[in-house]
Amino acid sequence: MPRGVGIAGIQRRAQTNARFQEKGAELAADQLQHMIKQMTVFKTNLEDFAVKHRTDLKKNPEFRAHFQQMCAQIGVDPLASSKGYWAQTLGVGDYYYELGVQIIEVCMATRPLNGGLIPIDDLRKRLNKTRKTDNQVSNDDIVRAIGKLKANNLQKLGDGFALIPINKSYFIQSVPGELNMDHTALLALAEKNGGQISKSYLEKSGLNWQEERVDRALEYLLKEELAWVDKQGGEISYWFPNVFINES
Repeated sequence: MPRGVGIAGIQRRAQTNARFQEKGAELAADQLQHMIKQMTVFKTNLEDFAVKHRTDLKKNPEFRAHFQQMCAQIGVDPLASSKGYWAQTLGVGDYYYELGVQIIEVCMATRPLNGGLIPIDDLRKRLNKTRKTDNQVSNDDIVRAIGKLKANNLQKLGDGFALIPINKSYFIQSVPGELNMDHTALLALAEKNGGQISKSYLEKSGLNWQEERVDRALEYLLKEELAWVDKQGGEISYWFPNVFINES
C-alpha cells in the first residue's frame, strides 16, 4: 500500500488540518484584538478632537460634514441623540431630529408654491433665513436629517418625504407618491430650460420617447401639481413651479 494511504494517513492529515485551523483561529483572534485596540484609540482621539473643536462643529457646516465622515468609520453618530457621552460633551442634543422637523415645516409651507417638490438649495436658503448666522446648515446636513427621519420611523411627521436626485443635485419630495425615472427625466430637462418644457422641446432634446410615454409622464406630474399647463402661446407649455421658483 502506498505510503500515507490508509487509516494512519487519514489521521495524520486530519491532525495537520486541525493544527492549521487552530493556528488560523489564533491569528484571527490576534488581528481582532489589535483592531479593537486601534478603534479604541481612534475613538478616544476623536472624542478629544470633538471637545477641542466643539464650537467649529456646531457652527461650521463643512467642518461638521468632515467630522461626521470620521465618526462613520467607527459607527458613532454623535449628532443623532440627546443621550450619552457625545451629546453631553458637544451640547448638540437631537441635532438632526430638530433640523428634520424644521425641514418638514418649510416643505409644508411651500407646497402651494412648488407642488411638494423643493430644490435642496432653495430649502437650505429658507432654513438658514430662520437660523442664526453662526448656526447655518449645509446640503449635507439636510440629507442627513431626512435620513434620520426615515431611520427613526418618523415619516408620520412628514408623509412621503424622499430625496430625488436630479441633475447632480437633490430635490426633496414632501407629498405621497413616487416619482419614476420618466418623471425625473422631465424635471431634469425643465431645470435646464428655465423651468418649462414643451413637446417640441422634448423632441429636440433627443429624448426619443413615443408620444404616449410623454403624455403619461406629464399627466402624472400635472395630477400631482408638480407641473402647470400654459395654453396662452402657440404651443402648450408645461411649467414646473419648483424649478422656476428656484431659478428666479
